[in-house]
Amino acid sequence: MEKFRLNILGCGSATCTTQHMQTSQVLDIRDNLFMIDCGEGTQLQMRRMRLKFARLNNIFISHLHGDHCFGLLGMLSTLALLGKTGTMTIHIFKEGADFFKNALDFFAYDMPFEVRFNIIPNAKALIYEDDAITVTTIPLSHRVPAVGFLFEEKPKKKHINREMTDFYNIPVYKLNGIRNGEDFITKDGNVIPNEVLTRPADPSVSYAYCSDTVYSKKVIETIKGVDWLYHESTYADDKYLTARKRGHSTAREAATAAMEAGAKHLILGHFSSQYHDNTRFRTEAMEVFPDVTLAKEGLVLELTK
Repeated sequence: MEKFRLNILGCGSATCTTQHMQTSQVLDIRDNLFMIDCGEGTQLQMRRMRLKFARLNNIFISHLHGDHCFGLLGMLSTLALLGKTGTMTIHIFKEGADFFKNALDFFAYDMPFEVRFNIIPNAKALIYEDDAITVTTIPLSHRVPAVGFLFEEKPKKKHINREMTDFYNIPVYKLNGIRNGEDFITKDGNVIPNEVLTRPADPSVSYAYCSDTVYSKKVIETIKGVDWLYHESTYADDKYLTARKRGHSTAREAATAAMEAGAKHLILGHFSSQYHDNTRFRTEAMEVFPDVTLAKEGLVLELTK
């Protein structure tokens, strides 16, 4: 199985506490790091979790509230001091790009690497693609423009059945085509079916990040069938009205979204500092949805089917 690993750096909400850091996650996809949000303390958490700065080339900012982006300037400054080269792409709203461009010009004007700003829309759109994955924005419903991010692995290549390819003396240069589904034709003109030469490809995995948002049918439609869903659960049932007023969800609403989207796994996070025991979030969510994980700093999850 190729690596698709989620690292939780911070899962608190607006206020830093001794229990939780502000929001940030890193997806490790085939040894390439993709950061989602960058609250205060993110670079310190990367060190604690032994994530390699050199492998980080894309940062996705969901919205322009401080607990999701105040760590960005410090992160970029540290990368410069470490001598990072190449390119760092920040996927962000235009207002955020304008602000951070000015801040970088003032505090870090002599960067050894290029910082690119990819302006994202407050709508569903494909914003990133490489050989392995696509990233699509998920329009959220919050007090300010906000999007989530849907990471989807592309279909993978089949596995070579080495015993059979050796038996038919198939040259190495033919193996890539066979992994892509081609048959093999021998010198005698016999067709060796691809199914004989390969084993099925590993299933592709999808991950949806949804923070911050109220419970929303539009969000659910965008993430239908997702394998793993991270959905904010800032409040428990006792603060339902507060959640609605502030543009957030309860754990029960997050679980309802997971159920209606047909998700396989749910991760809860973005916990309010008002709660000192987060177990109630899981208890309330599991009354609706069976597979619930509580985010916590330092948690590493292997995302599989």
